[in-house]
Order: sequence, then structure tokens, then C-alpha cells
Amino acid sequence: MAGRVKWVTDIEKSVLINNFEKRGWIQVTENEDWNFYWMSVQTIRNVFSVETGYRLSDDQIVNHFPNHYELTRKDLMVKNIKRYRKELEKEGSPLAEKDENGKYLYLDFVPVTYMLPADYNLFVEEFRKSPSSTWIMKPCGKAQGKGIFLINKLSQIKKWSRDSKTSSFVSQSTKEAYVISLYINNPLLIGGRKFDLRLYVLVSTYRPLRCYMYKLGFCRFCTVKYTPSTSELDNMFVHLTNVAIQKHGEDYNHIHGGKWTVNNLRLYLESTRGREVTSKLFDEIHWIIVQSLKAVAPVMNNDKHCFECYGYDIIIDDKLKPWLIEVNASPSLTSSTANDRILKYNLINDTLNIAVPNGEIPDCKWNKSPPKEVLGNYEILYDEELAQGDGTDRELRSRPGQPVGPRAGRSRESGRNVLTTWK
Repeated sequence: MAGRVKWVTDIEKSVLINNFEKRGWIQVTENEDWNFYWMSVQTIRNVFSVETGYRLSDDQIVNHFPNHYELTRKDLMVKNIKRYRKELEKEGSPLAEKDENGKYLYLDFVPVTYMLPADYNLFVEEFRKSPSSTWIMKPCGKAQGKGIFLINKLSQIKKWSRDSKTSSFVSQSTKEAYVISLYINNPLLIGGRKFDLRLYVLVSTYRPLRCYMYKLGFCRFCTVKYTPSTSELDNMFVHLTNVAIQKHGEDYNHIHGGKWTVNNLRLYLESTRGREVTSKLFDEIHWIIVQSLKAVAPVMNNDKHCFECYGYDIIIDDKLKPWLIEVNASPSLTSSTANDRILKYNLINDTLNIAVPNGEIPDCKWNKSPPKEVLGNYEILYDEELAQGDGTDRELRSRPGQPVGPRAGRSRESGRNVLTTWK
């Protein structure tokens, strides 16, 4: 198709703009004809709203699904995963198997979570079963660690609950809604510090589900050594890994930004815990990401004009069990270090190569199956069409924790189960 791509963005980040300019694309305003719009979540709401929205043409694509919040709002993510578990239970799926205490054997990958104030009474009941536990409160619609605090006494939230519970119904969009989750108080520590994983996952379509994992994720470390001591519950430099918080710490390192590559983490774990358990951990991380996407796929508006790059936040506990903490619709494109800038520039470059084939004017009717050569640092994580075609999907649903993806299977060389795509 002749002509150059016309682009718009309301996110003024050099890693975006440099990528558009490198392709020879032409910048226009949102009021002109455009082909590609990298927009904030606030803008996507207007584009697809009944009152202010407009009909997109076949040569226009955007970087969010209309109701991405089904996955990226903390309360809705948990609600959809809970619904998914119940559906699998009704189907009699082996995935929904429980232990003698009624805990899911395989689908227990998000911490126990309640919505507040709506589920306050349920939370109190759970809190009283283990009154020595610590819980973490997060506002549903905020990011970068804003509004988060830890509690270990009911009295700490009773006032909050009284102030917030103005009615028996709390609107999903209200900013006062919080989630409260059981705090992972036994995180895996490296150098005595807590960290989490930021992994980038690109979804090109939800039905059929097709998603890609970016190989160059990273770990974000706290600047202060971890302690479960109740005297440090208010010290966010101990508990929250968000760079927006840690960069204000006295010990923040501006050269490496308190970050490690996922490859470094993998090497560290292979040398300290062994290769086999490390491979199992990463297989489980990939598996829970696919499960979270499968959980929201039925309710996601799978608009053909959309793709989305999510920032997944995972915490690993000291038993090497991964926990899904949250999913970000607009992972930060701010560069805190030189390496960070290179990583995010390459992330956008590889994302555009998949979302906008050959950098040409898009046609949103294409099958969204790019050739392997254009994937760059992305690797296919799961392709529903391929998986159903070769029986992998049945294996995925019945063998939790196993490698997932279209080429999950037996390696001829080693005779054991591997996922060649991730190696």
C-alpha cells in the first residue's frame, strides 16, 4: 500500500518518537487523518466511548484494547481470575484441582485479595483466621506505588472503611475503591533486598489468543534491606520496588537504577538453586501469564484495530513460587539509566515491527501472524490456533506448570520436555 504512515501520540517520550521518525513516518495531529496512534489510557477511553468516540477505519490502529482495564485494574484482574477458576471448576478441569484445605493446586497464583469497602466483612473474617499476617492496600486505579500502605491490625483500616462506606454499592470506577491482598512476607531476597520482575507481554489478538514474551525483562530492587519486622511496615523503601518510589531513597544507584536483567537473575538462580528448578520457575511464570490472559479473553473487546504491550509485575517467594501482583496497561517508557533507554527503545522497535508489518500503512484485517524473522527480542508465548491444532492446548489445560506455547513438546536431543522458543 502506497504512502507513509501518519502517526500521533499524546505521550511525549523520545523512545517512541525516535522509533516513528526512524521509519520515516509523518507526524500529524489527532484532528488530521492518522494511521497509528500511541495513546494514553485516558485517550483510549475517549476514542471508544459511546458519547465521544468515533469509528476507526481499516488503516488505523491503536495501542490499547478498549476495555484493557479488565486485566490492568487491580480489582477487575482478580475478579476475572476468580471467575475463570470457577468456570474451570464447573468444567471439571484438572487445572481447578484443590488440596485438602480447599486451596487451588495450580491456579493459586494471585495472593488472597478482597475489594474494599465492598468485601470488608469477608476480609475481616479472613484476617481473623491469621491475625499475625500482614496485608497490603492499593487503590484500584493508581500506579507507581501511589496510595499503597501495609497493615497488620484491623484498627488501621476501620476508620478508612467507615469513611469510605458511604453506600452499600461501590461503583467500579470510583477512585475510593481499594484492593487488599495478603502480603508476600517471604519474598526471595538477593543481597538481602526484595525485588520484583517487570516482564513485557505483547497481545496482538485475544480471540484467538496470540501473545509474545519480551526476552529483555528486568528485576527492580528495593534500596533498603528487607525485614518482615512490623516496625518497618511504613518504610516503603523496604517493601515497594517501584522505581518512582525507590529513586528518592538515599541508597538509590543512578547508574544501574537498582535493576538487573532477567538473564542475570536466571544465571544467579541457576548457580545458587540449580538449572532444573530455575527452568521450572520460568516455565511457571510464563504459564501464569498465559492463564491470566485466558481469564480475561472472554470479556475483552477484541477490536481488530488494537494491540497492547503489558507490563507484568511478578514477585518470587523464597520457595521459588511466582506470584502475579498486577498488570500495567502503560508500562513506563521513562528511562532511568542508559541501559534502560536502550531496552525501552528496542522494546518499542520490536513491538512496532509486529504491530505494523513492514512499517507500512496498516490494514487491520490482516491475520496478525507475523513471520518469525520480524519478532526481534519477542518470542511467541502462546498461539491459540497453533496450540489447538497440535493438541498443546489440551496439554496446557491438564498439565499445569509445564512449558506452554505452540512448540512446547519433547526435545529430540534431550528427550525431556522443553520449550525451545524460550531457550
